[in-house]
Amino acid sequence: MDNNMLYEDICKIAGRDCVLIDEPMKNHTSFKIGGPADILVRISSEEALREILKLTGKADAKTHIIGNGSNLLVRDKGIRGVVVKINGGFEAVSISGCSVQAYAGVLLSRLSNIMLENGLSGLEFASGIPGTLGGALAMNAGAYGGEMKDVVRRVHLLDLEGNSTVLDNEHMEFAYRSSIAAKKGLVVVKAELELKRAEGDDIRALMQDYTGRRVAKQPLSAPSAGSTFKRPQGYFAAQLIDEAGLKGFSIGGARVSEKHAGFVISDGTATADDVIKLIEAVKSRVFEKHGVRLEEEVRIIGEE
Repeated sequence: MDNNMLYEDICKIAGRDCVLIDEPMKNHTSFKIGGPADILVRISSEEALREILKLTGKADAKTHIIGNGSNLLVRDKGIRGVVVKINGGFEAVSISGCSVQAYAGVLLSRLSNIMLENGLSGLEFASGIPGTLGGALAMNAGAYGGEMKDVVRRVHLLDLEGNSTVLDNEHMEFAYRSSIAAKKGLVVVKAELELKRAEGDDIRALMQDYTGRRVAKQPLSAPSAGSTFKRPQGYFAAQLIDEAGLKGFSIGGARVSEKHAGFVISDGTATADDVIKLIEAVKSRVFEKHGVRLEEEVRIIGEE
């Protein structure tokens, strides 16, 4: 199926206003970098998502699912195929006692604040993570000693052909910055979370503490994809990079942050190629200095 036919069929499902052709991906990532996607479709219902995935699966069209684009670097040549962006209708949250059901598109910051308002503890660590619940579950996001696996009871998923499955915590295969969703390309639709009752003042104090630490230590005002590298076992990536003398090291418009060496940031002019070359240079220098191989935490997609 050619792109014109695929475009028309996607429009029938999602509505023409929600489908974009040759859409610059820099408009959909926190790095503000990325070439055009052949087709980008904004999805706001579970049924539309399922139908789009069935369609692209039958058409054998390469499909990428994105949320807030906060852990994503898109290459300069862009993305061939279809990008499905989880949108508005995927933000619903319902609470029953200490049990929470939340859809994949809700921002972690918003979800954490809803938990605060309802006196539920367990997601304080996620209040400053800039992504959506779906992306956070796929990568088992974490900070300050907490991870998504700590609060998840069950996850509802789709494969890239639109088939649904429900997995409990154990079968999600959560690991450090990984899950079965990331490994097998499954799409998070919604999740059932289990939290604990706590005093609102205690929850708020913890969230404020974490926020203060982030503001003090991380380059939040610069375009980036968050923490660039996973933590190597027994080490801290930022410390290894700093000790290799790489703070402030730059290639083109991409630079290792002087504030936190674990972040590669853009000065507003960086290309994806700049960022990728810088990442590779950092990995090479750290290995030469420490004998430790760094692995990217940022997800890199697009045509090479």
